[in-house]
Amino acid sequence: MEKGDADEIVGKLEAALFRSDAAVVEKTLARHDQSLAEGMEIRCRAGLDFYPPGGRLQLVVREVDPVFSLGHLARRRRETLAWLEAEGILDANRSLVFPTLPLRIALVTSHDSAAYHDFLSTLRESAYRFEVHTLHSSVQGKSAEREIVSALRMAARLPVDCVVVTRGGGSRTDLAAFDSRSIAEAIARSPIPVVTGLGHQIDESVADRVAHTALKTPTKAAEHLVGTVSEAEETVELLASRLADRARDRLRRGREKVGRAERGLGTVRFRLRRERDRVEKAARVLGFLARERLDRSRDRIGALVGRLTRSAPRVPRRLRRERRRLARRLVREGRRSLVRSVERVEGYERLCRQLAPARVLERGFSVTRTVDGVLVRGPEEAPEGTRLVTTTARGEIRSKVEGP
Repeated sequence: MEKGDADEIVGKLEAALFRSDAAVVEKTLARHDQSLAEGMEIRCRAGLDFYPPGGRLQLVVREVDPVFSLGHLARRRRETLAWLEAEGILDANRSLVFPTLPLRIALVTSHDSAAYHDFLSTLRESAYRFEVHTLHSSVQGKSAEREIVSALRMAARLPVDCVVVTRGGGSRTDLAAFDSRSIAEAIARSPIPVVTGLGHQIDESVADRVAHTALKTPTKAAEHLVGTVSEAEETVELLASRLADRARDRLRRGREKVGRAERGLGTVRFRLRRERDRVEKAARVLGFLARERLDRSRDRIGALVGRLTRSAPRVPRRLRRERRRLARRLVREGRRSLVRSVERVEGYERLCRQLAPARVLERGFSVTRTVDGVLVRGPEEAPEGTRLVTTTARGEIRSKVEGP
């Protein structure tokens, strides 16, 4: 068959490969990891055979040159890679960020093939809940390129995390479709990361080169996805453990702060009681001193008044005025002294009210005791079933511990 510039057939001659020659040809190709496949270009040694009754002329293939086929495949591969690099898409798919949890998968392969079953069985054994959308396509032969490209375009419209293109093992010519420009371009331009598992242990196809991740077999591709999910699970467990440790550490520090605050509150109560006693004592002393000083002042005033009264007939009018002025002054001084004493006592009373425990409760603090009156300083002093009485500024709250 000969094709023109527009890929149209311009010349065609039928060829035949008889069974006796086919065994030799297949053995020769197998030694070079090849096999006859649809669409394969070959160079052969053949003879012309003419059938007069039907007027039919055909080639009878005797031998096939395996080196020519390998050279053709290598040239095709080089041209495809050069075109991809010139288009700037050779590493486009590889530059995409691979998802942390690739649980939704578009599987492009031949339905019910060995590759299909190997891939799915590996996912099932992992116990993770993978969601697989299978897109059937031929993986070799004349229709492989068209069907794989169509499946890749369909996968781009699905709600999936990655695309897996896979097939079982085969010869180099069986894998020729994965060196085609159309499949390589479809993989390179895919907006979703593509993983390949083409079942060839030696060669790397162009599809492997442009894919985000290339694995050797369908099983390896499935194991890669399972491993990625497992790593994410381990990361989540590690972060959860760290978070729990930090939470416990903060809770421990909080309990220590509460304990210190409770101990400080006990110290404050002790100081308040001590200061209240001092203030009350000072108030009593001041009251006593004020009354005593007032009594003495009254006695002095009374004595002076008596003396002045008795000597009034002999004292000039000026002295009587002086005596009255002195009396008024003494009364004023006495009153001032009494007022200062009363103000001092009231100041101590205000201080007592400010430092009183009730004011501490009014600021939002509370005190928790058992029903026996024992102060509770921590959870370990109130086991399950303990009845508690919590004192607040507005009254008491009674409760029962139901658990740690």
